[in-house]
Amino acid sequence: MNFIKNNLANLLTLANLFAGCVGAIHLILGDYQTTAICIILSSIFDFFDGFVARAVKSNSNLGLQLDSLADMVSFGLIPGLTMYKALEPFGNEILGMQLPFEISYIGLLATIFSCLRLAIFNLDEEQRYYFKGLNTPTNTVLLFGLYYAFKEMGAFGFLFENPLLLIALTVITSWLLISPIKMIAMKFKSRKLQDNYPKVILLGGGIAILIIFQIVGIPMLVIYYILVSLIFQRQLK
Repeated sequence: MNFIKNNLANLLTLANLFAGCVGAIHLILGDYQTTAICIILSSIFDFFDGFVARAVKSNSNLGLQLDSLADMVSFGLIPGLTMYKALEPFGNEILGMQLPFEISYIGLLATIFSCLRLAIFNLDEEQRYYFKGLNTPTNTVLLFGLYYAFKEMGAFGFLFENPLLLIALTVITSWLLISPIKMIAMKFKSRKLQDNYPKVILLGGGIAILIIFQIVGIPMLVIYYILVSLIFQRQLK
């Protein structure tokens, strides 16, 4: 019984990894709906592994390492592959110039900087009630959400028909992952409304965006999250 108690959180972390692997495979195959389901499952497992570890007091260094390694696939490899796929149709040509490499490889910057982000987070003890930089699951939702909306509904065509905009998106989000900008974390210091204005505004606006735009609103919600975080920098402590 103690074995199950001590390893339940790790089992959830490995489930996150498995879902991430399956999601990456189906992304390569062009099955975006399955990838979307896998990202949702990975996010659920990623939330509950920490929750369970705290509830049964089974936090361990092994669990910490497993969590980062699993996230590297689910929320590191998948966004990189997403941008790789998005840039793939353009070959090695940009602005009429023939480059000596396929520009799709630039998309893998998302994976490289996700790795840096996860390593920095593990060493930073400051990020308790806020995130420093964009967290990897949110970045994954943004990049894959945009691509999914384009592939399944034809939304955001202006973005995916322009390689320069895609490269700019990759570079900006890669920087955001390791930036010093404070981002809202849904952790509450107290029940006082004045201590939680950013979270209340984020929740209210986020719900409205999802109701109005539905699936297309998911990546828009991430952009809204970034903007609200920028506005309330001084309140995030």
